[in-house]
Amino acid sequence: MLENKILVNVYILSLDESMEMFLPVNEKVGNISKLLNTTLFDSIDYDNNNKLLNIDSGAVYNNNDLIKETDIRNGTKLMLI
Repeated sequence: MLENKILVNVYILSLDESMEMFLPVNEKVGNISKLLNTTLFDSIDYDNNNKLLNIDSGAVYNNNDLIKETDIRNGTKLMLI
């Protein structure tokens, strides 16, 4: 089993699309946001204002938090805003 990754559903607000993806639990939330931004929008100008939000709880995650230090678990629905 993949103990170092979790499967989440990420809704990208600006594209009105969602996708499932594995997130490494030892990665910072900000690095995940940056990766999504550069991959989805081909943008090298990363906007530090991008945030990940938990759709169910409304929690907005700090970019410096590790995924494993948050309440993000398998099946969590996130939104990139």
